[in-house]
Amino acid sequence: MGHLVGKDIFRELGGKIDGMEMRVPWNDKLHAILKELYTSEEADVIVKMPYGLSTFEEIEKVTGYEKTALRRILDSSTAKGLVMDMWVNGSFHYVPSPMVVGIFEFTMMRMGPNVKSKEWAGLLHDYMDEDGSFLKANFGHGEQLFAIRAMPHEEALQPSDCFEVLDYEKASVLIAESTKFAIGVCSCRHKMLHLDQKSCDVPLEKCSQFGYAADFMIRHNLSREVSRSEMLDNFAESREMGLVLGADNVRNNMKFVCHCCGCCCGPLLGISKYGYANCIVTSTFIAEITNETCVGCGKCARACPINAITMVAATNPQGKRKKDALLDVPICIGCGVCALKCPTKACTMVKRQQTVIHPETTFERLMLQSLEKGTLQNQIFANPQSINEKFMRAFVGAFLRLPPVKKALLSDRLRSRFLAAMKDGVKKQGKEWVLDL
Repeated sequence: MGHLVGKDIFRELGGKIDGMEMRVPWNDKLHAILKELYTSEEADVIVKMPYGLSTFEEIEKVTGYEKTALRRILDSSTAKGLVMDMWVNGSFHYVPSPMVVGIFEFTMMRMGPNVKSKEWAGLLHDYMDEDGSFLKANFGHGEQLFAIRAMPHEEALQPSDCFEVLDYEKASVLIAESTKFAIGVCSCRHKMLHLDQKSCDVPLEKCSQFGYAADFMIRHNLSREVSRSEMLDNFAESREMGLVLGADNVRNNMKFVCHCCGCCCGPLLGISKYGYANCIVTSTFIAEITNETCVGCGKCARACPINAITMVAATNPQGKRKKDALLDVPICIGCGVCALKCPTKACTMVKRQQTVIHPETTFERLMLQSLEKGTLQNQIFANPQSINEKFMRAFVGAFLRLPPVKKALLSDRLRSRFLAAMKDGVKKQGKEWVLDL
């Protein structure tokens, strides 16, 4: 316990998590969450761990913990989802969990007699939703990058000469190409259930994981392994229920898909209740309503989970139609739920005109998201115990946070060159395997 003397380890832990791809502003509510979820030993190890994927031996070296004690602490942290462990390149690698996707989801997906779901639900809701600082820090400045994107329902798309539906936009391709599947409890619906705010009849067990993410979830009893056919049934049920598919925001090696309802989903409520239109990255599609074939039934408006469609008095009534369906274009996420419910096919999905950033891989998404959040320096100089790297984090971080620099590197013109430079840096460290995750 000598590692912990003389410092507020939970305040340091808050700073460490705030330095990842999601910002977590410090306040008493965050302090209460960290003290509840982490032991002092777990907090101390995570504070000292590198920001990126690290082997047990690397963590042992930088933390100074004895091997047996460190193994015990990492095992308890991974069991709770506070640290993620992945078998890559011939060994387990560990990385601290960010707040989203990570601490929140894994905490509220835990089930069993010894979990304190109701207490955790209240703590996380108060900080992440009602307090307002978390949403503002991550979505209040026009951010374009997030871990979750809308995946359109394939049945809502009508391929034509005008556009092509790409593989990463198809759930069927994701399921066909994956070799391991898991389904777990939806963290958002579980939270709302314990807050007595769940008003839907959507099952709790919906959240879908694939590949090495499924392996992680199964090993730590956060999800159960399922077959390919069970996963297909899960998606079919979500289509019938009009749920939004919130997919891992990458084009290759997608790891998860959420099945979201408008009454419980945190990101959807971030749009409809709190007014942050960028809480989910849009798909490359957007709804379009043809007045000539619309009958004004309102089914699209009732189906929309974020109230992006409203029924207004018809400007040019045709036949029995008294209402027009009006789309709020800036908040439409392109999920296709409205088009699925339209009986006359007046509501369809068309390609967006503006560019939508869907990174190629998790590495690209992490680099871009960290750049946008002002924390990229922590990914480049990942060892918090190195004095030299501490200086470089401060120096490079100040440069990267300059608005003109950030804007230029995220622009269409320079983004690919920026990512190429980051990949070259990883290759020079001999960690090319990171690029394939």
